[in-house]
Amino acid sequence: MTVIYSCGLRLLEGTHLTAADIDGDRMFLRVESGKGNKDRCVPLPSRTLRLLREYWRTDRPLHVAEVPARKAGLLSPDALFPAGTADGVVGPTSVQRAMKLAVAQCGIKKKASVHTLRHSYATHLLERSVPLPVIQQLLGHRSPRTTLIYTHLTEPSICRVRDTIDELMADL
Repeated sequence: MTVIYSCGLRLLEGTHLTAADIDGDRMFLRVESGKGNKDRCVPLPSRTLRLLREYWRTDRPLHVAEVPARKAGLLSPDALFPAGTADGVVGPTSVQRAMKLAVAQCGIKKKASVHTLRHSYATHLLERSVPLPVIQQLLGHRSPRTTLIYTHLTEPSICRVRDTIDELMADL
């Protein structure tokens, strides 16, 4: 879920990542065959890279040769998040369940899904004045209209607009 949020990925883009998709030198994550079978590169936050390296070193099941699913050929040898599913990667339902549990444990009452993380990524970039065409490219959208769906104005951005308007109109 951290990778999905911090890189603005779709659920299946996150579950199908491989170690080869990570460019730690350039700090990019390659998304292959995203929606519409499009490839793209997104910035990889340094904190996310550190978490991925720690995960790879300590928790990734592929470096344990005795894992039964690995012996049965069910774990994808290239998957960043392998599992004993038909395609060898963690299933979307597992991630959705984990998200639901995290939301409940945090006491969040609003409806939230894994896709909410992608919405939040876009909204937070917009609030930090990242241009809409850049957000569109990072999300892998063809149309700016699609990107606009993801960008929800929140209280901080509305307050900044109000402050900007106050400054512009101060000499009226």
